[in-house]
Amino acid sequence: MKIAISYPPIESSKGKPTLGQNRQFQWFLNPTYIYPMVPASAASLLKQNGYEVFWDDGIAEELSYREWLARILKQKPDIIAIETKTPVIKRHWEIIKELKNENFKIKNCHPSGDPPSTSVNYSQGNLAEKFKIVLMGDHATALPEESFEKCPVDYVLTGGDYDFMLLNLANHLSRGEELEPGWYYLENPKSKIQNPKIINTGAFELEHDLNSLPQIDRELTKWKLYAFKNGNFKYTPGSYIMASRDCWYGKCTFCSWANTLFPDNCYRTRKVENVLDEIGSLIKLGVKEIMDDSGTFPIGDWLTEFCQGMIERGYNKKVKISCNMRLNAIKDLKIYQLMKQAGFRMILFGLESANQKTLDKLNKGLRADEIEPCLKICKKAGLEPHITVMVGYPWETKSDAQKTLDLAKKLFRNGIVDSLQATIMIPYPGTELYKYCQENNLLNTLNYDNFDQSQQVMRTQLSDAEIKKMIRALYRSFLTPKFFLNKIKSVRSTADIKFYLKAGLKVIGHLGDFKKSKKLKVYEKEM
Repeated sequence: MKIAISYPPIESSKGKPTLGQNRQFQWFLNPTYIYPMVPASAASLLKQNGYEVFWDDGIAEELSYREWLARILKQKPDIIAIETKTPVIKRHWEIIKELKNENFKIKNCHPSGDPPSTSVNYSQGNLAEKFKIVLMGDHATALPEESFEKCPVDYVLTGGDYDFMLLNLANHLSRGEELEPGWYYLENPKSKIQNPKIINTGAFELEHDLNSLPQIDRELTKWKLYAFKNGNFKYTPGSYIMASRDCWYGKCTFCSWANTLFPDNCYRTRKVENVLDEIGSLIKLGVKEIMDDSGTFPIGDWLTEFCQGMIERGYNKKVKISCNMRLNAIKDLKIYQLMKQAGFRMILFGLESANQKTLDKLNKGLRADEIEPCLKICKKAGLEPHITVMVGYPWETKSDAQKTLDLAKKLFRNGIVDSLQATIMIPYPGTELYKYCQENNLLNTLNYDNFDQSQQVMRTQLSDAEIKKMIRALYRSFLTPKFFLNKIKSVRSTADIKFYLKAGLKVIGHLGDFKKSKKLKVYEKEM
């Protein structure tokens, strides 16, 4: 049996879709390719269990849609697993319809992506009957039955353990293993009964042991596709790991993963030795920097043991590490100093807003007066704090939004933070924030295509133009003489210079992502 882990190309004038391993979807004019860790783990687990696996990321490989389609037809997989999100779910429905159309033919396209030397004609024939298509991801988990109404999908996988669940499906189809809780499928899909019954195996359970998973097969999953075009990496090639799934806090009302894929305090952490062994294998591959993309990196005794292990094995001298962290998770300077000694470089913090009312509504578990002191401790240890902020909250006034902007400017001006990411707040289906918007009639649109950072989805006191202007101002907030002087002083190598040049291009790209001239019509009629 052959299983394809697939990311079909989605061609758009808006840019490249940041889909895999991404909690907040956005189109980027200057593309970033993030290594999709759980799908990569699924590919590795399936291979370990004797299945043939085809890693099929047409987005990162920069294939055209027709090139990808010709290639997947030539591969003839038995299962095609597609990770989806709200802003592209409608496009995935259309792709599934096309894949399942027995009469569909594709001409004049070579599977390799090279210009055809001769006309090639691929036809599904009985392929549509043969392969099974799986949709997975936060949107599919939030609204699992919806996709059966919109397209001829075969299975919907709910929950975030794609690896264990896809192995379960493969074993079910090839060996008769009983399906675990968390699957949705149609009863008698081949029957001519209109609106066949949707069967589900019960609520998904996140009780799988992460330490039983094999190390990710980086060659199988084409790790170099994601090693260079990624703004998180100061040193390349870079790669990703996940020490845990997913966030030990897991209460933020807007987080699509905490509310859908990994809900109810199901946080699981891999053993320190397991993670260190993975880092050792990455060092052997030549990786220079690692981004751990756990929702929040483990703290306490686990973190201390991990840092000591990095130092004892000498990994701290061979690779840099970055991670996600809660602002008020660590208040002891000595812990950050230990992390610095262990090889940590960038720490990514979700600041989101400078307003206490907003932090409370988002259930951030953070006081506004903690923000600056916590960042100062991190910076004092020699680490590079990165902050994420969002604008477009229904309850915030223009002066509230300006307060966040002013704080970001202050943090950059005083050299307390090194970089920033700004986005429009999007209430994804399945989140507490989406439910709040439904109950209070705060949704501007129900068109999923518009949940892509291109415009406001929630009704706010600011216009769409004001929101985008605010984001551009946030990206410009560090463009001060003092900030540039601090950066010049911090240069220690050519890698630093290259990183700052690359970061500058990223900022220019983000300014374009939120430019004034984007028209809603363009988005509405695409696809």
